[in-house]
Amino acid sequence: MEHSVRSGWPPCRQCNAGELVPLSDFGSGGTAIHFKAWVCTNPACGFNLKIRGGDVYRNEPVVDAAGEGRFARRGGSPPGGRVV
Repeated sequence: MEHSVRSGWPPCRQCNAGELVPLSDFGSGGTAIHFKAWVCTNPACGFNLKIRGGDVYRNEPVVDAAGEGRFARRGGSPPGGRVV
């Protein structure tokens, strides 16, 4: 997989304009979960992968940190759709 010369993150193969950057979260016990999700930096794309309960989900709606709405889903699995 090629990485961006600019940042070192992999390019988004859905839009070919953004980069995939990792997001972390905390589990129910408070332990850190690194790389829980990967999202495209191109807001027009909205591609994302998430890990939940050991399953991988693709292109679920994403709520921004300010709670100002959702990115539109573009193709991929339906919300809640598991990648098999």
